[in-house]
Amino acid sequence: MQPGDVPPDAGQTSGLSHPQPIPSRAPGIITLIVIGVLVLGVAGFFVLRALDLL
Repeated sequence: MQPGDVPPDAGQTSGLSHPQPIPSRAPGIITLIVIGVLVLGVAGFFVLRALDLL
């Protein structure tokens, strides 16, 4: 190619693809539940320590 020449057209990559599957929300919900249970357990421990029950 000489300076100033127009490069050739790029290949076409557009078009329809297969529909993407919707990811499951279960792992995120399970993670939040586990974190919630741990937080409640730690909070309960400190409440019982404050009341001198442990």
